[in-house]
Amino acid sequence: MKFTETEDAGSNRVQGYGPEGTRIRDHAYTHALLVSAERLDPDWGPARAEELTSEHIAALLEDHPQVIIIGTGARQVFPAAAVYREAIARGVGIEFMDTGAACRTFNILLDEDRRVVAGLLPY
Repeated sequence: MKFTETEDAGSNRVQGYGPEGTRIRDHAYTHALLVSAERLDPDWGPARAEELTSEHIAALLEDHPQVIIIGTGARQVFPAAAVYREAIARGVGIEFMDTGAACRTFNILLDEDRRVVAGLLPY
């Protein structure tokens, strides 16, 4: 598991990621999860990026983010545009990247006090 530095152990900052799971608040999650500065939902999302639906994106939109980051596992996967059409219609930025890059980007956006929410799929 790769680790990133954290200054605030009480935040939802990603502490590490890899095949062993995504570590947040000293707990490793081995399945898809939703994370924002205030929210952590370990029951969000599909097991694989190819299974993403518009309902998964709708759950990410509930926090009224400026930016949505989707970590698609060990490799970058782009779903059909219909899956994320609602985010685009609302003017919310949405990015798809491998989960490692998504974790790093999420932490950077948190540091910038951006309203960011991430959907992180397992490796």
